[in-house]
Amino acid sequence: MKVLISVVSASEARIALEGRADIIDIKNPLEGSLGAQYPRIIREIADLSKRSGILCSAALGDLPYKPGTAALAALGAAECAVDYIKAGLYGARNYDEAYIMIKNIVDAVRMGNRPALVVAAGYADSARFGGIGYRELVRAAKDARADIVMVDTAIKDGRNLFDAMTFAQIREFVDLSHQAGLQVALAGSVKKEDLKDLIPLHPDIIGIRGDVCENGNRTSDISGVKVREFMEYALMMIH
Repeated sequence: MKVLISVVSASEARIALEGRADIIDIKNPLEGSLGAQYPRIIREIADLSKRSGILCSAALGDLPYKPGTAALAALGAAECAVDYIKAGLYGARNYDEAYIMIKNIVDAVRMGNRPALVVAAGYADSARFGGIGYRELVRAAKDARADIVMVDTAIKDGRNLFDAMTFAQIREFVDLSHQAGLQVALAGSVKKEDLKDLIPLHPDIIGIRGDVCENGNRTSDISGVKVREFMEYALMMIH
């Protein structure tokens, strides 16, 4: 299992790298759960990650149902030399819309000069805004040939992954994804203490930010001490 830590700047990326994060995730929390960062910042962090030998990802945003716009954004992210491209399917309301979004994103990424894995990101709290459910998300991701499927939480109001999905639903999501040949990422205000419940489900990636930020606020700066504590705890739990 890899731990993905979301950062907003090169200075935060250095902190996450020093704390031995497995994946550096580049996003802008001010623009939403999976808010997109500016290309110049993505490229700067991607270059920094490459020099450190660490994988990096970039979020495309909490995307409306506009497949062309999403595909063009994906191509731009691919040109920034990231290893993962994460698309939030916020505007997809059913299997067909999710499939069309993911398929066009995958096609665009494959056009890029560098290979990158496509992460089809849905939302554990999709019922709160009429989004696509996790079963249809997995099916669409598989059929569109994405590489990884993920759930996060769209509405950041103090509720987390476990408030949005039952433990049985999370387990089913992980199992369905693996059966479909997809890697699985779990996020959504995940805390260090949640790892004891999540690791036995065998997700491939756990995504965090808020729990390693000052005061636990995802819009604050990340803390080097908290990053090290989280990574040490994760390593202990995995082994």
